[in-house]
Amino acid sequence: MLGGGREGALDPGRCTEREITQPVDLCAADGRLQPAAVGWSRTPLHRCNLRGARLRRKRWDYWCVTSSTHLLSVTYADLGYVGLASAWFLEYETGRLVERNASVPLARGFAQPERVGGEAIRFRGRGLDLAFTEAPDATRLEVAFDARGVPVVADVRVAKPPGHETLSVVVPWSATRFQYTSKHNTRPATGAVAVGGDRYAFAPENGAYGCLDYGRGVWPYRTVWNWASASGAAGGRTVGLNLGGKWTDGTGSTENGVCLDGRLHKLSEHLVWEYDRSAWTSPWRIRTPRSKRVDLAFRPFFHKPSRLELGVLASEIHVCFGRFDGTVVADDGTPVEIADLVGWAEEHRARW
Repeated sequence: MLGGGREGALDPGRCTEREITQPVDLCAADGRLQPAAVGWSRTPLHRCNLRGARLRRKRWDYWCVTSSTHLLSVTYADLGYVGLASAWFLEYETGRLVERNASVPLARGFAQPERVGGEAIRFRGRGLDLAFTEAPDATRLEVAFDARGVPVVADVRVAKPPGHETLSVVVPWSATRFQYTSKHNTRPATGAVAVGGDRYAFAPENGAYGCLDYGRGVWPYRTVWNWASASGAAGGRTVGLNLGGKWTDGTGSTENGVCLDGRLHKLSEHLVWEYDRSAWTSPWRIRTPRSKRVDLAFRPFFHKPSRLELGVLASEIHVCFGRFDGTVVADDGTPVEIADLVGWAEEHRARW
């Protein structure tokens, strides 16, 4: 293990990882992880200056915008062996799903910034147009594709509220294998998706929020992870969840945090994930085993599996969208009751 902290023996609910408060480069000149980069921050401070390890490097920008009735998911990822761009829209009640996926061998032409929101991202090809455009106060997501003759067009603005805190973490497996992840939730979203003649709005009235998963790192060949995220209102507060598991075990870092009214409450305790891999839409449970900081039930209403098989490269993802119920506890010990909070939970297994 390189850097990081350990869970407190006397107070397992306490954050024990080092908080970073000044800008820092992720890598040294030789591409190895800088020890000074290991830790977490409340705002993105790392420059992800990856070097070498061409096929082990992974870069992705993933957005999911949820409302009480529908969602938009957009991915732009350079996985070394392949570049992936995808977009899909889901209406919860009817299960209406429209999507478009594109892959590019060796991610030729893919370009992504070294900093969160550092520059615009654009993709055009294979029937899919994507654009992520940054402004000081918002990110604009534009998507266009054809789904079996039905045109799909999205234009959504995801705000960056002043002072809003996010979760950025460096996970160190070793000096040559590491990941920087920056997770943003509860960012208010406005705009719409048009599917043929139907228009689906994102607005405060339907609880619309955007979530960003910005990832840059050098990964081991085999990986398993859990990830859960949610944004919405609960008990008169704005609540965002970012919870992870498996991939951070043994590193001294976690990607676990709760955002309450725009303030991050970082959790160092690893989580217990309970779910049935033979019945993905059965209830899940996610909890902290040694404290009361997290105790959540997750009720999926939609399961979206996906597979990628490209010789040595393989990926299997089971992502379930649903609603969270239960309790999270703030840093000051205040419990926050959660009911019907819209979000997702997933398992990913990869050889990449």
